[in-house]
Amino acid sequence: MKTELLDVSPTRKEIKIELDSATVRQAYDRISDRYAKQATVPGFRPGHAPRAVVRNRFKNEIRGQVLQELVPEAVDAAIHKHELHALGEPDVQLENAEALEKLGEAPVSVKVNVEVLPKVDLHDYKNIEVVRQTRPITDERVTEMLDALRETSAAMQPVEDRGAALGDTVTINVEGKFVDLPEEENIQQDDVEVNLGGQGVQQEFTDNLIGTKADDEKTFLVVYPEDYRSPELAGKKVEYTAKVTAVRVKELPEVDDEWAGSLGEEFDSVATLRTKIRENMERQAVQEADHRLRADLMQKLLDRHEFEVPHSLVEHQTSYRLESVVRDMIGRGVDPRNQNVNWEGAREELRAQAEADVRGSLLLEQIAQEEKIDVSSEEIEAEIQAIADSSKQPIEQVRSVLTKEGGERSIASRLRNRKALDLLVENAQVKNEEWREKKDEG
Repeated sequence: MKTELLDVSPTRKEIKIELDSATVRQAYDRISDRYAKQATVPGFRPGHAPRAVVRNRFKNEIRGQVLQELVPEAVDAAIHKHELHALGEPDVQLENAEALEKLGEAPVSVKVNVEVLPKVDLHDYKNIEVVRQTRPITDERVTEMLDALRETSAAMQPVEDRGAALGDTVTINVEGKFVDLPEEENIQQDDVEVNLGGQGVQQEFTDNLIGTKADDEKTFLVVYPEDYRSPELAGKKVEYTAKVTAVRVKELPEVDDEWAGSLGEEFDSVATLRTKIRENMERQAVQEADHRLRADLMQKLLDRHEFEVPHSLVEHQTSYRLESVVRDMIGRGVDPRNQNVNWEGAREELRAQAEADVRGSLLLEQIAQEEKIDVSSEEIEAEIQAIADSSKQPIEQVRSVLTKEGGERSIASRLRNRKALDLLVENAQVKNEEWREKKDEG
């Protein structure tokens, strides 16, 4: 067997393999004889048909088995010979199909495309200059959080002495008819809660339900914009008949020690509550600052190391990011199937982020190797325990699933990369600066 390695790119290698005619002929004869012993051919006793007759009758089957017997073994041997660590299955192509017409009389040539990890040359990964910006926690922000807690403690009280006003919640049973599409099935929903003037509420609902009381009935037209979030309604006109069943107003609790105590035994007063809120926000601010610093550090590391990354790994990470988007939509109660989303476009947008993810992971793995960073079994066990705690599952169940899916190796790799990033932070030139909002942060 002859092989030749071609360096297509840092992540793609091509191996040309030539199987000599003697090797092919031996396999051809052996498989032909096996067919001759087992095959039933009209005009011959079972197992006694001549080899030439069998080869003619079972030509395609015998060719297929010859290739199946010789090629995978030759590919594995060639990959091992050239010391390649293939990612995924190699792409194997027959180069001289004409050799199959006279099998065993000429060499068989195949071309193998293999994807591999690139060689990562590290440089300047220590003493990277980064800034730390910690969000200030002001009295105003503490008050905003206190107000948010009041919102969660609010009670909905029925309104009986007046009509509905902005901010009220009106409960309706509603029927909708598509004006331009009478053949469409009517919309029929009961107990729909409409927050008058609220975010996402069509203005026509707010305008027509203001001033209503329980048992009132209103008929009105809603013209949905072409880019409305629900494709079933986008660009359509619907005539609604709404029967009001209740009008309620949100009542916020008084900010006093009694209300503070209702939130937990540790809050004996409003002052204590404000202190705890501030402490929690300051703790989150430190975590946020650390996250931003690490993200900026990784970006600077990426900027210093440009190299090709394997296409298959980028595609896998792109799919993972897209699945995360879908899971997030489902978690927010949004059905991804009903959204007017260009998923191919979204995938393209995520691909650049995925490529950065893969490059960053390869860099951290190389740094971990350079710095001889190891992960102990105790650290892996602690991480499994943390996963069990966060998912509220028994640790034995989590460990069982991870073992089946090779998850422990993944955890070890993730911990090793985390330690490598910790090392970069420890060796970075960190400068503290005043907080500034980033464009993509609110």
